[in-house]
Amino acid sequence: MILVTGGAGFIGSHIVEQLLEAGHRVAVLDDLSTGQAANLPHGVPVHVVDVRDAAAVLRVFGELRPTAVCHQAAQISVSRSVRDVAIDTQVNVLGTINVLDAAVRHDCRRVVLASSGGVVYGNVTQPAVEAAIREPVSPYGIAKLTGERYLQWYTNHYHLQAVALRYANVYGPRQSPHGEAGVVAIFCGRLLAGEPALIHGTGCQVRDYVHVRDVARANVLALTADLPYGTAYQVNVGTGVGTSVAQLEQLVRGHLEAVTGRPLPPPAMGKARPGDLASSLVDASYAYDLLGWRPTVDLPAGIRETARYFAQT
Repeated sequence: MILVTGGAGFIGSHIVEQLLEAGHRVAVLDDLSTGQAANLPHGVPVHVVDVRDAAAVLRVFGELRPTAVCHQAAQISVSRSVRDVAIDTQVNVLGTINVLDAAVRHDCRRVVLASSGGVVYGNVTQPAVEAAIREPVSPYGIAKLTGERYLQWYTNHYHLQAVALRYANVYGPRQSPHGEAGVVAIFCGRLLAGEPALIHGTGCQVRDYVHVRDVARANVLALTADLPYGTAYQVNVGTGVGTSVAQLEQLVRGHLEAVTGRPLPPPAMGKARPGDLASSLVDASYAYDLLGWRPTVDLPAGIRETARYFAQT
């Protein structure tokens, strides 16, 4: 049994699908705060629990006795982490500790943690390798790095198998267009509503965009790879290819115009957001060396698929 926390969410639901396709038994722990239970395949058991509730998390682990946990549940907004450091810390640090505590108390020996290369390394103009200096500039990045360090401690102390996957900017079908994270989905939502995509800052900010199916596949590999006990691996998951926000908006708008057959408004410019990076890229060479993973969906194809998804929903 593999337990996926946050399994009803954007990335988590894709992980659940791929685990099921590979023949694994899967259960989900999710607070359903994003209202995405419909993302899940029929019949997947869902335990409605907030990861901040340590006793409830412990009960779920005691009931299911999973052999592995894929911890995706998180507060995902950088700007919200700046506005409300306490909530970000409660979810992304204390919630992670609750999951790790429950895992070791119920002999769950494999842990995969969703981390973030997009914020852990700070501003980088060349793809960052895992050994690069970690310089998070937001509470979200600090919390993610703290979660990694707790994972390392638990792994050393309790002799676990563990991987922290440092995601670049993930996009694709099912991402919510209504939050503050997930610029591709947000652009799609605004443009399809007849509103201009809002670009915060200059539009020159560079990001590494990786498709959600590739991210899900990295998680499945991390959950099933033959890894030694006692070492927590940090692994980048991205493409190493930089795209500016202005370029991304043009790509999204162009594909949506092709799908809808109508012109869409040019972008509007807004103020830069606190905590946003000027440039973020990751080198995922180690993911291939350790897990045999490399990205398979290039950005134009991924945006085309994502535009069609949002135009049809």
